[in-house]
Amino acid sequence: MQGCSRVISGYRSALVGVIGVLTLEAMMPMRIHEFRTELWLPLPPAEVFPFFSDIGNLDAITPPWLHFHIVTPSPVVVTEGAMIDYRLRLHGFPLRWRTRINVWRPPHRFVDEQVRGPYRQWIHEHTFEAHEGGTLARDLVRYAVPMDWLVHRWLVRPDIERIFQYRTEVLRKHFTAVAKHQP
Repeated sequence: MQGCSRVISGYRSALVGVIGVLTLEAMMPMRIHEFRTELWLPLPPAEVFPFFSDIGNLDAITPPWLHFHIVTPSPVVVTEGAMIDYRLRLHGFPLRWRTRINVWRPPHRFVDEQVRGPYRQWIHEHTFEAHEGGTLARDLVRYAVPMDWLVHRWLVRPDIERIFQYRTEVLRKHFTAVAKHQP
């Protein structure tokens, strides 16, 4: 019985420690990070933007190691206020993610924001600017993560960089192929 008491006491101490960390996290100011990237695509914004307005293309530009799946039934009409649900796995953990489209300005800009998901904040602005006979596609992500001090530098930022690197490669290949087949 005494061993059982020690185990229960150990679990109680661990639970108090976890609650303490979570309470401390909730009291800490949210640290906002920014991630920026840009890519020149060989087509004008009016021909690039439709690719991004079709959420089915998210599968193509999301790395396979995320096991990304759109949960919202098709067809999804993307407009301001639209909500889109996803499932994915990150480092083996299953995650649910809900996005709201806050701004929808075809063919130049849209902004999606995580309403539910792994981040304390995730606001992703996509812009498409005519540039040198094509489109300069820019991404600006403002994000905050739980336990920033512990996970941002070693897990979150490298993951974001890998995801966007994959996305850049896929978009470059796709739009180069499309441009080659145009008259």
